[in-house]
Amino acid sequence: MRRREFITLLGGATAWPLGVRAQQQKATRIGVLVPANPEPFWSEFRAGLREHGYIEGQNIAFEFRSAEGKPERLRGLADELVRLKVDIIVAHMTPSVTAARHATTEIPIVMAPAGDPVGTGLISSLVRPGGNITGLSATSAETGAKTLELIREVLPSTRRVAVLANATDPFSRVLVEFIENGGRTLGIAIQAIRVRGGEEFDAAFAAIVNERADAVIVQGSMPRKPAIDLALKHRLPLIGANPFAREGGLMSYSLRQSDLFRRAAYYVDRILKGARPADLPVRRDSNS
Repeated sequence: MRRREFITLLGGATAWPLGVRAQQQKATRIGVLVPANPEPFWSEFRAGLREHGYIEGQNIAFEFRSAEGKPERLRGLADELVRLKVDIIVAHMTPSVTAARHATTEIPIVMAPAGDPVGTGLISSLVRPGGNITGLSATSAETGAKTLELIREVLPSTRRVAVLANATDPFSRVLVEFIENGGRTLGIAIQAIRVRGGEEFDAAFAAIVNERADAVIVQGSMPRKPAIDLALKHRLPLIGANPFAREGGLMSYSLRQSDLFRRAAYYVDRILKGARPADLPVRRDSNS
């Protein structure tokens, strides 16, 4: 064998195992858990990951699970993600974070976001969350009173506002309290109706109509479409977080959710680079 041929064969022999190792390199698996309404969270979160250099099908893979408005499914879906041994669980909204927390104390969990995670017992503090949970804290409770002010500006004759709250969401208690306090200040009566899912919306709206509410505020963790459809059917002004206004509601009030959801990708990136969730301060933003 001539020397040139030998060198060529040697090069091929050494390159082949490297190529096999590259093909066998495992992509990071991200479990994503949502109670309902995957958009715009899902697309914005993936866009945020791309900004940090994570490309689906190359160095990252997703296990996406949605309860589709049926909160009783969340715990089982969280358990499923744990059995799949995902590297991180990204949980959208408080019910999903709560389900993930019950499912694992080892896999890192990123809140994207959760409402009042300190008050609901998900973390120890915003500065040092402790445990395996970090991410974004929502401030929707504080914006509840501001929402009432906006309703009064748009509908000056408003005297009664119904709040469609998620009975399975620990954050709903805080949210309703803030709205009720705002109602007392503005002289607006608040009718709080707690439901467990979209299948209870028909009865809830029947009660709202019966009490002659002038408008309806819908908690962000509730399914959007059935609420919007029933509000349109009963000709009731409906207010919620983005994108309620784009989908048929009267208006929305929140921070730009594209920024909010992309920030969840920052926490994923930090954890994948070795940071411990317990040491990553939780960022306080809007919307639950």
